[in-house]
Amino acid sequence: MTTTMSLDGWDIRRAADAEWVAWGERGDARAKVLGSADGYLVALVEAEAGYTGTPHEHAHAEFLYVLAGRLRNQGRSMEAGDAYAAAAGSVHTDFEAEQPSTYLSIFKL
Repeated sequence: MTTTMSLDGWDIRRAADAEWVAWGERGDARAKVLGSADGYLVALVEAEAGYTGTPHEHAHAEFLYVLAGRLRNQGRSMEAGDAYAAAAGSVHTDFEAEQPSTYLSIFKL
């Protein structure tokens, strides 16, 4: 007997099939969107050492999990296994890849 599962409301993607796109303003990072729902995106990001994020205020909550490398975020060093959650209304003023880094970012546009 075969059971059919509903995929309504699901966005399931194979990472190998997702296209890399430029990330950031200087061309020193790239990202793949691995899924989206309700305006939120799950992005896999690879950043070269020295990549910096543009200062911004979060209109919605944002989440990040470091897979490899080392980042500096809001003056705190973050390594593989570290994560942050930023509340809506928080201001992001300091973000840099201190070494080549890979991370997952979940955010809403």
